Amino acid sequence: MRQPLLSLPKLFFFVSFLIFTQSLAQAQGSYIPFDRDYYHRFERYEILQGKNNPFFQTAYKPQRRDLLAKYLDSLVNDPVISTASDRFNLAYLAQDNWDFVTQETPDSNKPFLKKLYRKPGDFAHYYSEDFDIHLSPVIYLAGGTETDNDQNPAQLSRGIVVRGAIDKKVSFFTYMTTTELYFPSWVKNYAEYNGAVPGEGFWKEYNTDGYNYFSARGHVNFNLTKSIQAQVGHDRNFIGEGYRSFLLSDFSNPYMFVKLNTKVWKFQLTNLWTQMTADVFYDRGRPTDGRYPQKYFSMHRLGFNIGKNINLGFFESVMTDKVNFNYFNPIVFFRWVEQQLGTPDKVMLGFDGKWNFYPGMQFYGQFALDEFVFNEFFGIDGKGSKRNKFGAQAGYKYINAFGLSNLDLQLEFNAARPYTFQEKFDDQSYSNWRTPLTHPRGANFREFISIIRYQPIPKLNLSLLGMYQLYGTDPDTETNYGGDVLKNRLEGSPTGLFGNYIGQGIENKVIQTNLVASYMLKHNFFIDANHTFRRRTAQDLDSPESKQFIQLGIRWNFIRPDYNF
Repeated sequence: MRQPLLSLPKLFFFVSFLIFTQSLAQAQGSYIPFDRDYYHRFERYEILQGKNNPFFQTAYKPQRRDLLAKYLDSLVNDPVISTASDRFNLAYLAQDNWDFVTQETPDSNKPFLKKLYRKPGDFAHYYSEDFDIHLSPVIYLAGGTETDNDQNPAQLSRGIVVRGAIDKKVSFFTYMTTTELYFPSWVKNYAEYNGAVPGEGFWKEYNTDGYNYFSARGHVNFNLTKSIQAQVGHDRNFIGEGYRSFLLSDFSNPYMFVKLNTKVWKFQLTNLWTQMTADVFYDRGRPTDGRYPQKYFSMHRLGFNIGKNINLGFFESVMTDKVNFNYFNPIVFFRWVEQQLGTPDKVMLGFDGKWNFYPGMQFYGQFALDEFVFNEFFGIDGKGSKRNKFGAQAGYKYINAFGLSNLDLQLEFNAARPYTFQEKFDDQSYSNWRTPLTHPRGANFREFISIIRYQPIPKLNLSLLGMYQLYGTDPDTETNYGGDVLKNRLEGSPTGLFGNYIGQGIENKVIQTNLVASYMLKHNFFIDANHTFRRRTAQDLDSPESKQFIQLGIRWNFIRPDYNF
């Protein structure tokens, strides 16, 4: 691989230094890690209002604490806060961001040793105009049982999370944990196939059947102007309103990035430049400690509000095996640059949108375009062309469904054609650390998801997720039916240019349900109980494969793991 004149980490450091030295005095907060349960607590109120949030656009996640705080303050006297559970949610979110909200957030009734837990959301904190810091422990302990699994799934994670700000100009966040775990069987099979722990990447063997890994994420934020904010970090990003994303999801492991977020009037332009891991070397089936090939991903999304209740976003990205300074232009059209340079870089186009068409109801969707040939898409002779590669999503949310307070429904459809996200050149697939950057299934699949969320009393949240997947897999490592995004799209394909369809290869059908009960015993301290049923039928199975997985756990400042793939 050709080496760039200036490595991306050095360039990021140089840009960060310039940003740091020029940041303006304007209070702003760190970003809140993306947690579907946490974000649903406040996103549901925008849908109930039936209009776009005036402080931030919800499609690009994570969100800033200071902007969320402004939205929470605006809800204090809003009629959408109508039940005891709503008032609890508002108070919980305000307490979690107490240093930014203007509404009252009570101190702890009984601080520990008079210095610790003075605020329910912080184990320890110091706050002043010049410097503030908030520190809390991170703990997750869970154990369960699964049918036909000799090793009971279990997980122990512990660590620390720290956030704060300096002079109200620069905010920071860091999160560090170490984990030992035994996966449920289908997750273990996924990790073994990809050679990566979903969401974490690098791993070490733990007691033969288990995994051990260290997780570290962090970012620093600066205000450049009143309307432009910059972030330098090592974390994940997510685009869209759905449970899944075809543009950029949080499924792969964290990566190094620089982000500019510009919000002017009804427009929000987000630019992202990243360094990702292209591939991994293995020794006896385990990742080595050597340096892995890197690749570079640039993306921009322009979101804008139409009227009071519609938001649209247009997306473009490019993946390349070397640093190309042409892609550092924040407003250039990547596809034009790629053509002018004559490079084989992978360019993706897409859009997303939402419509709060009635108070309590929202339509949303996405479309990601990898490659498109007009005549083959619309022509009779071009049916199933390998060169028409795209992913599509359509969804619906219903808040306070059927007039029942705090009962929320979500329906979602996802599909990606074979060979979408694959590439014909090394190190340019739409992936990071051997896991997809979008949907966990990669491509060559069709999926239906339904989610019921219910909060019958303030501290108890119930959710039931139902999932149906139809997808095609490869019979061996050499054959390529278009589902594995890590494979070269020109190699190993047993099909021709035409006649490719979703589910080709070994057809799999999965039905999965996941029932979760989560009770908040103390602020950000949860007791979880969940039951998962999974049934897979496939052409290479003599009979259906059924699994029952039951687990109990406690977590403290930890995002509940998601095994719905």
